[in-house]
Amino acid sequence: MPRVSFERIHKTYGAVSILKNLDLSIDHGDFLVLLGPSGCGKTTLLNMLAGLTDVTDGRILIGDRDVTDLDPKDRGLAMVFQSYALYPTKTVRGNLRFGLASARLPAPEMDRRVAWAAKLLQIEPLLDRKPAQLSGGQRQRVAIGRALVKHAEVLLFDEPLSNLDAKLRTEMRLEIKRLHEELNPTVVYVTHDQIEAMTMATRIAVMNGGVIQQFGTPDEIYERPANLFVAGFIGSPAMNLKKARIAKRDGLVTGRFGNGQEIVLTDYGFARAPQDGAEIIVGLRPEYFGPPDAPVNGAAAVFDLPVAHTERTGSDATGYLRFDDGLLSLRVEPGQAARLAGGQKVRVAFPPGKANLFDAATGGRL
Repeated sequence: MPRVSFERIHKTYGAVSILKNLDLSIDHGDFLVLLGPSGCGKTTLLNMLAGLTDVTDGRILIGDRDVTDLDPKDRGLAMVFQSYALYPTKTVRGNLRFGLASARLPAPEMDRRVAWAAKLLQIEPLLDRKPAQLSGGQRQRVAIGRALVKHAEVLLFDEPLSNLDAKLRTEMRLEIKRLHEELNPTVVYVTHDQIEAMTMATRIAVMNGGVIQQFGTPDEIYERPANLFVAGFIGSPAMNLKKARIAKRDGLVTGRFGNGQEIVLTDYGFARAPQDGAEIIVGLRPEYFGPPDAPVNGAAAVFDLPVAHTERTGSDATGYLRFDDGLLSLRVEPGQAARLAGGQKVRVAFPPGKANLFDAATGGRL
């Protein structure tokens, strides 16, 4: 499968800039997820790759081919849409064959590809049904099958699971991931759902305002977010982002919060040495806090804070503690959450090695 490259891509509509000097390379066999909020430019970028939207400036390469000005049919791509886009008057078999017929493939080859895709997607019993007789998950399988039978060089997915309920989304995530592992195509997948991105991607490009904020593996983006936007966007519950000031004394570097509590940062891998008194933002993931009132070990940062409230979601629970003029969230055991009463003061500890630091002025990672 070929490499896909975007080089210095600009997209404007009149005076409005949608994508700004964007560079991105996708290795062959990668499962790249374009992740970001609505309006960030991710679907525009996908549509430009598909040939459905013109490029204002820059170029798009698939392998060594410049496809910037090619018609969609000449790009060697297949696309799965959010709305399934199935032909209602055709059977499942007819939908799967449609693109192949327009390519003028011999009938035996069309039948072979349809049978292969139907078996792979477990829709063989559905081949003679029409879309109205299928569930949402079955329709999405047919839409994926219609893309697979083309044997395209690159598969494009435009928020394909957003119309499904939670259970079906989980099933289809597993299905799409399995297909990628078995077939190893190059995939470009658009979503605003971070769970889809974290569970399926080999690489994620986090976008905001027409700019790629960070590009990396799911683990890299989760553990070392490049800036405050990525830190706040990735994670559920979201990362706690708290203002602090750098304090240096006797070779010790700490971050001092507004309530006087501190976290030791001496061993933090600063890209540049922080200035004493500099304002920073400290990022603390909720799941890295120790259990409330558990024994504290070593250099952990210790917080004594009153409980605001708790939320239980069956197998998981989140506690919210009052911190300065806001809240601090932490993951807790469901059984423990029931014992945390509002107003009760608890002690929690955080390992300094798991902290993320950001410049308060620029938002960039320190």
